[in-house]
Amino acid sequence: MRTNRSFRIKSLLQSKEALLQWSRAYKESVWLDSNQHRDPYSSFEACLAVGAEEWVENESEIKSFMNRKGDWLFGYFSYDFKNELEDLTSNNFDGLGFPVLRFFCPKKIITLVDGQFRFNYLNDFAHEIEEDLAKICEYGSLNLTKSDSEPIKIKMRIHKDAYFEKANRFLEHIHRGDIYEANFCQEFYAEDVIIDPLETYIKLNGISEPPFAAYIKMQDHYLMCASPERYIKKIGQKVISQPIKGTAPRGKDAGEDEKIKTELSRNNKERAENIMITDLVRNDLSKSAIKGSVKVDELCKAYSFKQVHQLISTIISKVEANKNPVEIIKETFPMGSMTGAPKISAMKIIEELEETKRGLYSGTVGYFDPQGNFDFNVVIRSILYNASKKYISYSVGGAITAKSNPEMEYQECLLKAKAMRTVLEEG
Repeated sequence: MRTNRSFRIKSLLQSKEALLQWSRAYKESVWLDSNQHRDPYSSFEACLAVGAEEWVENESEIKSFMNRKGDWLFGYFSYDFKNELEDLTSNNFDGLGFPVLRFFCPKKIITLVDGQFRFNYLNDFAHEIEEDLAKICEYGSLNLTKSDSEPIKIKMRIHKDAYFEKANRFLEHIHRGDIYEANFCQEFYAEDVIIDPLETYIKLNGISEPPFAAYIKMQDHYLMCASPERYIKKIGQKVISQPIKGTAPRGKDAGEDEKIKTELSRNNKERAENIMITDLVRNDLSKSAIKGSVKVDELCKAYSFKQVHQLISTIISKVEANKNPVEIIKETFPMGSMTGAPKISAMKIIEELEETKRGLYSGTVGYFDPQGNFDFNVVIRSILYNASKKYISYSVGGAITAKSNPEMEYQECLLKAKAMRTVLEEG
């Protein structure tokens, strides 16, 4: 059982900074931040979960926990969870060593919503609410200065010539009819580095301010995520998926921005990418949906973020009231925007041509609530760090279709990598 208390806040940004700094005292935390983006399915401005009362580390444990306790779970499914769902493997190099999936039931949850801190503590810790609030407010009144960190020299796992050669091999598969589309990712990394993960996250989030930002600290494993994309959300019997496919840079001014946005909306190649994935998502949702309930709410709508414009589609469905939430994840995972179509064929070819194991990159971070609702993002535009191994990594990808030009795909990857590179190389 949990105790709930609410308190008004004075400054949203200061409150967020204070919560993040306060969370440093805990060995495990999950922070989810919408950066003041609003959509019809928003639940809160930000949410912090700290302190593990219980860990769950496989699918059956999640189901068991939901039946036993019906409480909150925060954590992630890595991309390699696919290997437990299909006859697939991931044997490429893995410098990070993240577990396949990890969730914890938090002792303490604090959400920022409607200008309030909402404390949601397990009853055993309810007596700490006022003391914790005082500490958080103390952080909010401090002028926190960021320490100067050394710039990090980033290496490329796949160099440009090899990227072109692999992109052309994807195109051969497409021309043979093995696949229609595949998301081809490459890793950038650095070894023997020490960073302050929280500071790094704050800088990365500040560059992009995306709607599905996340920061995870689980002992020595860290995720700093500036994701613009929702993978899937369940509210009651309604399920929502919002794949992104189609990217263009921001313009120098409002006029150029509008022109680029219009061109993106009309670009046949970018629309084709998005429509193929929308169709894949419709198919995935139909596995669990009540017959006839799958609908495309928005198709290829252009949205603007601080660094890029993106095409986003919204697909909705309705499930039976007793549908197990984990089954919905299993029937739709991994998200189509990070794999391709047909999905299983694309994943096999991806494994053959990519150089590294994706791990948490192109997996998902989020939560299950006590009612069986959930909300999960797509782990992209993200930095991953193993503090014990002193290994840091970020990956970027793009969709290869029949109309793809390898040079343009390569440039799109560099555009997507810009924020992570800037944060790490400029220190």
